[in-house]
Amino acid sequence: MRVGVLHTVPALVPVFQGLLTERRGDLDIVHVADGSLLARAIASGITDDVEAGIRGHLTALRDAGARAVLVTCSSIGEAATDAAAAVGVPLVRVDQAMAGEAVARAKAGSGRILVLATLAATLGPTSRLVQSAAAAEPAVKDTAVEVTSQVVTDAADARAAGDLATHDRLIADAIAAAGDVDVIVLAQASMATGAGGDPRVLTSPESGADAFVESLTS
Repeated sequence: MRVGVLHTVPALVPVFQGLLTERRGDLDIVHVADGSLLARAIASGITDDVEAGIRGHLTALRDAGARAVLVTCSSIGEAATDAAAAVGVPLVRVDQAMAGEAVARAKAGSGRILVLATLAATLGPTSRLVQSAAAAEPAVKDTAVEVTSQVVTDAADARAAGDLATHDRLIADAIAAAGDVDVIVLAQASMATGAGGDPRVLTSPESGADAFVESLTS
């Protein structure tokens, strides 16, 4: 079965190649990695130009025979969902399952969720996804979900410079300073390397790969 994966961080290509093939060995995976989409989204937001780029990639994947597409970039997740509907290809956002799990945990507790991102461009899309998941789920013990968000300062610059150790340390420091919250959502798949062992932390690569593979049988 041929499927597509759209990335804005090229380093995630081997990560998701491994995650997806571990879960389903018959997948013929076509990866598209376009770092310019994220660069433009950071610089100017989701502009018409960025939307056109996403549509172009999804159209090419559809025309290449991809049955469905996984988008691994949270910053363009909303725009990719809209583009996929216009192009006519099923799409799964890598952070969608994570958002649902975050809400379930929060509603079973005090309702507090902290979203961490290394890029400000990601905070809005991921926070809105979590809030949408909260609105769609029935309350547990009448617990309202409160979503706060924070940028991990300097982590993105460290990663861009190839200093993964500093990137991961800054994320770990932000997790340690999170305070009294039920769930800490790492908004970007690329942040998973800094997750550490805090049980409150949720990352998207594993759950996103699970959700995508499950979608192929529905």
